[in-house]
Amino acid sequence: MDDASPTTIAADAQSRSRPGAPGGHPAFDRLVRTIWRLRQSDGCPWDREQTHESIRRNMIEEAYEAAEAIDEGDAAHLAEELGDVLMQVLLHAQIACDEGEFDIDDVALALNEKLVRRHPHVFGEMEADDPSAVLDIWETVKARERAEGAGGAQAVDGEAAIEGLLDSVPRSLPALIQCQKLSARAARVGFEWPSVEGVWEQVAQERAELDAEDPGSGAWAEEFGDLLFSLVNVARWEGVDAEAALEAANAKFRRRWAAVEARLAEEGTCAEEAGTAHLNELWVRAKLEERGAR
Repeated sequence: MDDASPTTIAADAQSRSRPGAPGGHPAFDRLVRTIWRLRQSDGCPWDREQTHESIRRNMIEEAYEAAEAIDEGDAAHLAEELGDVLMQVLLHAQIACDEGEFDIDDVALALNEKLVRRHPHVFGEMEADDPSAVLDIWETVKARERAEGAGGAQAVDGEAAIEGLLDSVPRSLPALIQCQKLSARAARVGFEWPSVEGVWEQVAQERAELDAEDPGSGAWAEEFGDLLFSLVNVARWEGVDAEAALEAANAKFRRRWAAVEARLAEEGTCAEEAGTAHLNELWVRAKLEERGAR
């Protein structure tokens, strides 16, 4: 029995009628069976004892490894890492199936329903000529979902809870990504500075509040967080992905430090013995050489 909605069934019929539309996926079914077999009583002792909580971090780590493969531009490595991400999805689905909660078909069904629902410009009557129009449609559909409870708001004391504007931003996201999403979400409803200059003024205000606290104290740490939050808003205003910008800065630091260590090795010494002044000298040299190579 197909539990898909009539709208999704019609959307699939539309897709299947197109030349080159994907058909069966026997390799995927074999993979689902392999994960199922590993969780059987005579399967793998490690896989059998796993829970959602015990492998929670694995999902995060595998996603980051896939992202790193994308940055490397290595297609074969990316295929392998996407497989590891998929394994986490299938294992979580099998754990839930073993508990009588849901299975991989329920996951696929719910995702397909959401994709069709959120793309009325593809499967419905709406039109979108550019990515900006698509984003507007998504926000309209998601707002309707929240109003209708399709977003999964939890009940409190027997009454359906109203999902807040920020509730759909996962708290498990890295802090920089979460910060940028939270502020962007608030900005959509008008909680925003009139210009980027106002954001920079906020940065200066937060720096002043930081300086007023005792360094190393809890209050200082709190103000430092506020300062970071304001700087991320500068990035948002300028169209910069704060997380990606910091990742690039980390990569640059790694490159330059490797150049410093290489120079130290040529000199027959190490960082611990070089001294701060010489390390700074080699750092500036690595920086200038990197800029000259561009």
